[in-house]
Amino acid sequence: MIREVIIISTTPIIYALSDSIGETAEMVARATASQYDSGEFDIIRVSYITSVTQIAETLEMASRQPSVICHTLVSQELREAFKELAANSNVPIIDIMGPMIQAVQKITSLTPKLKPGLVHQLDQDYFRRVEAVEFAVKYDDGKNPWGLKNADIILVGVSRTSKTPLSMYLAHKKVKVANVPLVPEVAPPQELYDIPTSKVVGLVINTDKLNQIRTERLRSMGLASDANYANIARIEEELEYAKSIMRKLRCPVIDVSNKAIEETANRILEIVHKNRQQR
Repeated sequence: MIREVIIISTTPIIYALSDSIGETAEMVARATASQYDSGEFDIIRVSYITSVTQIAETLEMASRQPSVICHTLVSQELREAFKELAANSNVPIIDIMGPMIQAVQKITSLTPKLKPGLVHQLDQDYFRRVEAVEFAVKYDDGKNPWGLKNADIILVGVSRTSKTPLSMYLAHKKVKVANVPLVPEVAPPQELYDIPTSKVVGLVINTDKLNQIRTERLRSMGLASDANYANIARIEEELEYAKSIMRKLRCPVIDVSNKAIEETANRILEIVHKNRQQR
């Protein structure tokens, strides 16, 4: 609802209307005003337009003094109502979004959603993705175990079971992932046992496959391929230890031996989705 102004000013006004926040309309209004050196403009943003009544009230106010109305209404009903009402008014009306939507629809034959506020939803998705990536980096490889309780999912497994690549892949799906390496000589953090079982996923792999991966890793680092890191007996010891921890945790276990990152990630996303439904 627009508050009526008793004293009518002679200062030109640009009204920026929207059925969402109205930032785009106001930005266009301010960019336009900046092109004029003489005089001043008042810019009034009217957000969350949902009815024809609000449009009529704005037009009535604007007709009392030199005014222009620009709008980013995406609702077809509101745009058409605005056009009809404006035809009986002496106030110039600028439809910022309409022509662009129509032009894109014409060249693509796609149907626009015509839903207000979608750009801000996209912004929120972007920031959630950035937050998840930062989380994955902060809680990678067992760092900062006190933050495990804030994760959507915790991956556990021996070295080279794709914990970090999976964490980053899932982060781009807006999932907060921490991962904890399982090494026989290092006890898992106590915090891991305090997490609900459904939030922990164990990753296992075939002995020969892991030997191959670790051997290639050593070679890429310029190290001897027969180091203990790639020794079959050592790998079997690590895997048995990891499985014993997973049994204690009673967590779901995924064998990543012959799975692409995307396939494993989809399995984990199913678990995350199920967890969210049960909250």
